[in-house]
Amino acid sequence: MPQKKKIRKVYDALIEGAYMGLSDVQLHDYVFEQCPKATSKRLVRASLLALSDPNVQDRNVLNVIYALAIKHRLDGGPDVDEDD
Repeated sequence: MPQKKKIRKVYDALIEGAYMGLSDVQLHDYVFEQCPKATSKRLVRASLLALSDPNVQDRNVLNVIYALAIKHRLDGGPDVDEDD
């Protein structure tokens, strides 16, 4: 599966979870349940995609995604993409 499709799948789960009202740990867990092979790097990339998507206009959803992206970007754990 090409890299962009992997990020798109994470993006879809991220948007869906955020619109369901999930945030922080619950949103993280939801995304990783939907995409077991997701990584923090993909989560951050999918978050940036969501933040730049003009169709996502709900301020709360954007704030939740932004907060999760920042948390994972600063976390920088051992979680890396094998194919990068």
